[in-house]
Formats: sequence, C-alpha cells, structure tokens
Amino acid sequence: MIEVKECSKAFGTVKAVNKATLDVGVREVFGLVGSNGAGKSTLLRMMAGIIKPDEGEIQIDGMPVYENEEAKKLFFYISDDSYFPTNYTAMDLVRFYRNFYPQFRTRLFHELMEQFHLEENRRIATFSKGMKKQVLVIIGVCAATKYLFCDETFDGLDPVMRQAVKSLFAAEIMNREFTPVIASHNLRELEDICDHVGLLHKGGILLSKDLEDMKFHIHKIQCVLSGRQQEKELEKELQVLKVQHQGSLLMITARGTRSEIMEKIQAKNPLFMEVLPLTLEEIFISETEVAGYEIKNLF
Repeated sequence: MIEVKECSKAFGTVKAVNKATLDVGVREVFGLVGSNGAGKSTLLRMMAGIIKPDEGEIQIDGMPVYENEEAKKLFFYISDDSYFPTNYTAMDLVRFYRNFYPQFRTRLFHELMEQFHLEENRRIATFSKGMKKQVLVIIGVCAATKYLFCDETFDGLDPVMRQAVKSLFAAEIMNREFTPVIASHNLRELEDICDHVGLLHKGGILLSKDLEDMKFHIHKIQCVLSGRQQEKELEKELQVLKVQHQGSLLMITARGTRSEIMEKIQAKNPLFMEVLPLTLEEIFISETEVAGYEIKNLF
C-alpha cells in the first residue's frame, strides 16, 4: 500500500502540491488525474522518491520512500520525458535495469517485444515517441516490481497500442501482486482501466474514490418541469453541482444515488425526465467547476 500524508512541495513561490493526502491500494489501477499544472507529475515524483516533500510523508508498504533503497526496489518509474543514453538499444536498457531489479523477466521481455513488433537491437533514438513509450512499459512490467508509476504513459500511443497496454496491465494484475499508478490529463484513456481515481486541482486532492462508487453517487438528469417554482425547490433539495437550460429542458448534475435523485424529481411531477450516464471527464469538469476552475473564467 502507498500512503501519501499531507504532502506539500513548492518551487520558489509556486506551490506545486499542497497538503495532498491519498492511499493507493494493492492490485488496483490508480488514476492520478487533474487539470494542467495541478501537480500530478510532482506528486508522482515524490511518490517515486525522486524529490523530497517540503512537508508530510510518503510510505510504500510501511517504508519511507525518499532515499530508501529497499522501498525503491518495489516500484519502476516511467517519466513523461525519459532520457535514453546515446546509441542505447532496448536490449541495452534491459542489461542496465537488470542490475537494479534482480527479478527482471528477460524471457517475457523478448516475448512482449515480439508481440509489440519492436526490434530489440534497434537504437532507441530511432524509435517514435509512441514506440519509446511501449519499450518503457514493457521494461517496467518485466522488472516484476509490485508498483509501476507511469507519467502520461498513454500519450503518444495509437488506439491499438493503448488497448494492448491496458490488456497487459490487466493480465499482470490477475497473475501477481501488481499496482499501476497512472498520472494523466487524458481522462477518456483512463476511464476503462482505472479502479480508483484521485482528482488533483491546484496541488490538492479534490477527491479520491473508487471509480464505480464515484459514478454511483453523481448523476446527470435532464427533465422538463411545469414551472420555475418546482425548479427552485429542486435545486434546494438536491446536492446540485451544475444547472443548465436549453429552452424548457433543464439539465442538472447532482450528487446522490440514482434512486434518491429520481424520487425527488418525480415528486415535482415532471413532464419529462431522463437520467444520462456520466463519463469520468464530465465528473472531473463538474468537480473542478465547483472548486472554481471554469473555462469561462480563463478568458
């Protein structure tokens, strides 16, 4: 288990992470998502022990991670802008990482490189951005660590390769104790793979919940009511996050279970009512708008 407790990090006058607290369980895909500049990469680098928090603490399986060799054996970190030594091939990287990860699965590496149609002895500098990401994911999985930290891992991958990586993660979780932590701003790419999501905004954790639980407790409803009075009453009775109008059609995004929300709307005798499914992206937009991050405030 990974525990982040009241962690803060500033670079000069910029507060990159502000008292962030979250827990990452075992054998779940944890999505670390947020707006641009929310502090995702900084938090992930602190979790990887690359930089030290100014305040708070981070523990992996009960051990502090910063400058702790034993704790760092438990994870493999993939940076968004990874450096590759000049003229290194994928096989050269394997030889390098085997020095740090004695359980490295070389046979699996050969098999995955073949499945992903990547050449082991080709210079990495000649690979595309997406191909470099694939090589790092393969090496990260083959390192056989308990945790895999990925910063924008799916950025640069085509749809087929994204699905292949997701399938690879799922297979690893089924076969061993494995927990990927994926930092990304692309919510659509995480929705069908993440079990748990932490939403960051301005360096702080807005919420950290199971994805299914999150979707279970927030809904979008469109309805037509007979008058403005019913609408005002409904806005007071529901935990409203957002209200929109399209002519006589009222669209409400609110917290609560489906049955709770429908019961309150049905009590107003609506002329029409429909519950719409919410995507992770819509949930994120609703939550960040409540926190004051609205597109209309940016212009």
